[in-house]
Amino acid sequence: MEISLAQLAETIGGEIHGDPDTIIKGIAPFDDAGQEDITFADSPKILKRISQTGAGAVLVPKNFDPAVETGLGHAVPANLIRSENPRLAFAKIMNLYFPAPPPSGNISPKASVGENVALGTDVSIGPFSVIEDNVTIGSRVTIHPQAVIGCGVTIGDDVIIYPNVSVLARCVIGSRVIIHSGTVIGSDGFGFVPDGEIHYKIPQLGIVQIDDDVEIGACNTIDRATFGRTWIKKGVKTDNHVQIAHNVVVGENTLIVAQVGIAGSAQIGKSVILAGQAGIAGHISIGDYTTVGPQAGVTRSVPSGKVVSGTPEMSHKLWLRVSQVIPRLPELKRKIADLEKRLDTLLKP
Repeated sequence: MEISLAQLAETIGGEIHGDPDTIIKGIAPFDDAGQEDITFADSPKILKRISQTGAGAVLVPKNFDPAVETGLGHAVPANLIRSENPRLAFAKIMNLYFPAPPPSGNISPKASVGENVALGTDVSIGPFSVIEDNVTIGSRVTIHPQAVIGCGVTIGDDVIIYPNVSVLARCVIGSRVIIHSGTVIGSDGFGFVPDGEIHYKIPQLGIVQIDDDVEIGACNTIDRATFGRTWIKKGVKTDNHVQIAHNVVVGENTLIVAQVGIAGSAQIGKSVILAGQAGIAGHISIGDYTTVGPQAGVTRSVPSGKVVSGTPEMSHKLWLRVSQVIPRLPELKRKIADLEKRLDTLLKP
């Protein structure tokens, strides 16, 4: 594909510094780009090296001044496109050169499609997938091989379900949702009540609802509610190996990084970041715009706008101080023991 710099700038709303007629044929990393490639630079470390790239064009921040910030005293020869968000602009350009393939609209003869299944236009269903009874699937949906869509499931438009995904009975999937391989949506919540020495299973009668524009990583497990719904709201993105328990609500545009575990009935606000391996206790709430650090153990509710780390959770600034003390604890213990001995000697009659 050949696209002029002017066309690229128009697509992303950028400002050209250089030759607008330059033809760009591809994209590449900063250090590997050639004269027919475009790349991006958005960190001070990379921007100082901008004269070293072989790229035909570089996406840079809006206020970047090569003559000043590179220390060269003159403009660098590479064509530039200034953008408010170079990384976002580069992602949009990547989609120009590598657009997602459209759904084939083919239903494999090796797929199993049940009764009373309603399909929109251009639905693709791969071999060995199972679509059970009373399922509703929107338009331009791609279901890859060996996926299972349970009875009564509803799926919106422009959804991609990758191989070996299970969306179990009655769950609801919105539009423009992506679910990666190995994920299970709608498994039973972990609900048991003691009966003497045994554990009696509590029926899990609810559903999982996933709203529009959500992306679920590989090998996630999202449990159905005991009653009502486990609810993943619009724009949420999860990494791989995430566990979301029954009746959890995750607010809009929240990011959940790998190996996070959220216990039952927790309420996660909007635009929250849960960093890798964080654990969230059940029946608590995490306020909007909160960041939970990696491997943190959150045992109580956190107000909006906080940054917390550690186990049990505390403010991130306090955790930084605590983490510096922890390696010194054996030494401090010895010093305290020595001081106690000296004090006992001084206090002896």
